[in-house]
Amino acid sequence: MIQSLPRTIGLDGKTMVVLDGLRKQRNVADYSGEPISAAMAQEAVARASELLEQVEQWLRAHKN
Repeated sequence: MIQSLPRTIGLDGKTMVVLDGLRKQRNVADYSGEPISAAMAQEAVARASELLEQVEQWLRAHKN
């Protein structure tokens, strides 16, 4: 769950708000069948890439 990221990896609140907004848009598209814009898809991919880097950095820093 992305909501746990501020407590687990220290994700900042602003990024959490953006990720949660993208999650909500995806849910709407899933349930309504409305297509997702190319811009939103690109934004989601970019944010996912950034999040992956943050998680990898956290894992490297906390590797025992």
